[in-house]
Amino acid sequence: MTTLSSPLRTTTAPRPSSSGPRPRARRTPRDWLRDGGLSTLIIALPMILVFGVFSWFPIGRALVMSVQETNLISTPEFVGLDNFVFVLQDPLLGKAVTNTLWFALLALVFGYPLPLAAAVLMSEVRRMRGLFSALAYLPVVVPPVVAVLLWKFFYDASPTGVFNTIAGWVGLGPFPWLQNADSAMPSLVLEATWAAAGGTVIIYLAALVGVRTELYEAAEVDGAGVWRKIWHVTLPQLRGVLFITLILQVIGTSQVFLEPFLFTGGGPNNATLTVLMLIYDYAFGSSLGGNYGAATALSLMLAGVLAVLSAVYFRVTRPWSS
Repeated sequence: MTTLSSPLRTTTAPRPSSSGPRPRARRTPRDWLRDGGLSTLIIALPMILVFGVFSWFPIGRALVMSVQETNLISTPEFVGLDNFVFVLQDPLLGKAVTNTLWFALLALVFGYPLPLAAAVLMSEVRRMRGLFSALAYLPVVVPPVVAVLLWKFFYDASPTGVFNTIAGWVGLGPFPWLQNADSAMPSLVLEATWAAAGGTVIIYLAALVGVRTELYEAAEVDGAGVWRKIWHVTLPQLRGVLFITLILQVIGTSQVFLEPFLFTGGGPNNATLTVLMLIYDYAFGSSLGGNYGAATALSLMLAGVLAVLSAVYFRVTRPWSS
């Protein structure tokens, strides 16, 4: 018996081109129009105009005002960096920066873990979860001025005040919540945490929906309890959200104004004076009112510090946020 065999065919792999990858063709205006660039620009133009008028134009105007002496009525006078020098030499600047950092620190210690804990607990609730979510978000719906005035009533220093009455039930108080330099700032942080925590709770609840249940089931098989599941499953899955909410809270607390302005006016003895309150005093205060150049100079300095802090934060946390 004979077998027929075909001659062995050999193929040679193509040699790589020594010239390297071809250069990418340069796009022409005609290519841009053919790919829908004009229609995209027309659709985005209203948003660009609105953003430019209401965002970039005020920023540019602030840059100009920071090197001018102006009352917004008469012809402005160019003063160079004198406004920045004035701000840096102001003895209240150090006090305002210290108070702002103290407020931000207290808000992080008390206000950052509280929404996360509330969201984790509500995610474990099987019934009436919607009601608890609505109750958690309710303080966000209350107008900020109304919330501050309500808590100002709670903080009444007399023995018949709401908080002093509750403290009196256990034999404590009465306390001068807002009139004492040591307790004024923690009192402001307590109200600010109550007012803002609901929005963060909703964000965490939405993020918890994306955590796969298989991870919790595997942890239960391994004998993990509630706290181990939170530490090894929940928190690692929420890293990205946690990093975002952290920097947002730092930026937000660094720009605190409403609470010290309505509660204490910066007192007592400048114990609650913040950077934004100092900016307000430069522009509209009784003693330094009308110094718009110094106000915009301090505003730009605050914006620059927050921008640098945000850039460093995202650079440092990039390896862990993904």
